[in-house]
Amino acid sequence: MLLACVPGLAAVLALLLCAQGVERSVAEKERPVAARPVGAYQAARPEIVPRSAWLGGDARRAQPPPRYDDKVVAVFVHHTDSPNGYDCADTPRIIRYLYAGQTGSRDWDDIGYNFLVDRCGTIYEGRAGGVDRAVTGAHTQGFNHRTAGIAALGTFTAGVPVPKAMTDAIAAIAAWKLGLSETDPRSTVPLTSSNSLSRYSRGTTADLPAIAGHNEGYMTTCPGAALSARLPDIRETAARLQGRH
Repeated sequence: MLLACVPGLAAVLALLLCAQGVERSVAEKERPVAARPVGAYQAARPEIVPRSAWLGGDARRAQPPPRYDDKVVAVFVHHTDSPNGYDCADTPRIIRYLYAGQTGSRDWDDIGYNFLVDRCGTIYEGRAGGVDRAVTGAHTQGFNHRTAGIAALGTFTAGVPVPKAMTDAIAAIAAWKLGLSETDPRSTVPLTSSNSLSRYSRGTTADLPAIAGHNEGYMTTCPGAALSARLPDIRETAARLQGRH
């Protein structure tokens, strides 16, 4: 034995160190693999331009307090059916125009979308109430609860190019909002219709994609065939941003 060459006290110390090493190795092998901690799939919050940047003089318009849900488990993607060839510096003016239409002729209390994304990939806060909270929107008839509406500025019918910067931004905001409820962007979630004017009669629970097109909850062509075709890629990108494989 090698220990026979180690005299006296040195041999005793060597034996102790050897035993400790064996015990440590066994313990490490038997130690269970740690479960992924809660919140591990939460994506980073992307940069969001506050609504004050586009609201302008309408900031003093009276409106009722925002309404809230307990969490966001799905997002609906829209297009705004507006021109595509805008300068991104004009985005605040375009959002203000959408706001004026929805609160004017439609008599809504606020813009319906929770977020808006321009073709340069800039994300804007839409509906009031706080981007970190589960603000109840007015974007998808029957499915405004526990969801967030993300509007792509433009018209994305069949054959229209969808800017990558825009789809990446949609994925980023979806990954962050869904991560707060630990929702996989590639999953389906149960949502209960609150209005029979949706695709489902009131009270019906439907399994819908966690990142859905407007047309999956309501009878419409929105968000357009071109943007709808990009939703699978958006889901995969959002899942990657959450750290899912």
